[in-house]
Amino acid sequence: SASRGGRRRAASAAVARRAFEDELGVQAPLGFWDPLGFTDDGDMEAYRRRRSVEFKHGRIAMLATMGFITPEVAAHWPGYLSPSLGLKFADIPSGLQALPVVPMLGWAQILLYFGLIEFTGGFEDYRQEGTPGDYGWKVLTSSDPIERRRKLNADLANGRLAMFAIMAMLFQNGLAKTTGSAMWIPTIGPLHP
Repeated sequence: SASRGGRRRAASAAVARRAFEDELGVQAPLGFWDPLGFTDDGDMEAYRRRRSVEFKHGRIAMLATMGFITPEVAAHWPGYLSPSLGLKFADIPSGLQALPVVPMLGWAQILLYFGLIEFTGGFEDYRQEGTPGDYGWKVLTSSDPIERRRKLNADLANGRLAMFAIMAMLFQNGLAKTTGSAMWIPTIGPLHP
């Protein structure tokens, strides 16, 4: 019957999910959390690839979050972004307002760099016996397996937070039209009624 088939599929998905309960990123308070059922098929390589991508996106989000805040706190780089156009780094607004100001060749260089990293960065850490997120940079991880697991779990947690943070900052920046104090304290800017 249909209900028996549904129960069988649910039971097999639960068994498949249990296979991932000891993997990196399974942390309190949620434990193993897969609300969309990506792991229902039990495919360990697909799971490890998704975990590796989560590391990469989390690290990019951490850099983006710091890059969003730093110009407001510390200042812009000295010198010229584009000497031929007479465009200084200090002339570039922070946040989303920088999009139309940076020359197209600048965006092309950024995209080229991303492509080079994406296709030549050796991000095959999820294959065979590799550990997702461990690219051999022992500053980020460790040779000790227990310490490596602790650091990689912290890296995942920080990356998850940063992915939410950068999206929230982008939305807030889009509403406030600034990365200054009005973005962080809405009562003093355009978001105040």
